[in-house]
Amino acid sequence: MKGLALALLLWQAGVWATGLPPYLLPGPWAVGQALVAHRGELAPATALTGAATLIGLALGAGLGVALALMMAAWPRLGRAFAPLLIVSQSIPVFALAPILTLWLGFGMAPKLAMVVLITFAPVAQALHDGMRAMPTARADLAQVMGASRRAVLWHLALPGALPQLASGLRLAAVYAPLGAVIGEWMGGAQGLGALMLHANGRMKTDLMFAALLVVIALALLLQAVVNRGLQNALRRRGFEC
Repeated sequence: MKGLALALLLWQAGVWATGLPPYLLPGPWAVGQALVAHRGELAPATALTGAATLIGLALGAGLGVALALMMAAWPRLGRAFAPLLIVSQSIPVFALAPILTLWLGFGMAPKLAMVVLITFAPVAQALHDGMRAMPTARADLAQVMGASRRAVLWHLALPGALPQLASGLRLAAVYAPLGAVIGEWMGGAQGLGALMLHANGRMKTDLMFAALLVVIALALLLQAVVNRGLQNALRRRGFEC
């Protein structure tokens, strides 16, 4: 709370120091008023962006886990896909958004695709690195005792990589709202991203800031929920959090 209060004070001080008009830099009080005055627009937009974020995060995390398991099970596949994971994160997402809109049209599909593209790579990379970090002597001992390669991966490598998987999921939870908003900027008619664009066209900067604060709050809430769930899951597995 102290950090939030300090940020608001610095924000207001910046408004006073620069003397910028409200349509360029509204103060915290004006943004708070916009939050209340436009709650009828913000509430359904938040619901749509939140739904795209949650569904896209689930799909991206599932795809990342599946890809990491395949890469660990087939090392040649892992060596082939490892550079592709890096390339997928080096491409600017803004360059992909218009293409996804052209292919998938308007609506929920391009937003989900954008969230999946942003979130699957951190999950896949983190889990794959964690599974590769399993001590070789441990795997050799299990195979000497008759365990198959699949059993070693499933019962030794995967459980041991859960902390790394949790780190990837935490990153994905932070990135997911960003992907949904970018998808709405490029091809969405509804949601917080679309609301920000409409507010910008009408020079309602206070509403733009209000929508931005809602996006930040959504990201923080999602990250907190995911982090709490991961901590509980890891404790049940005997890991220290």
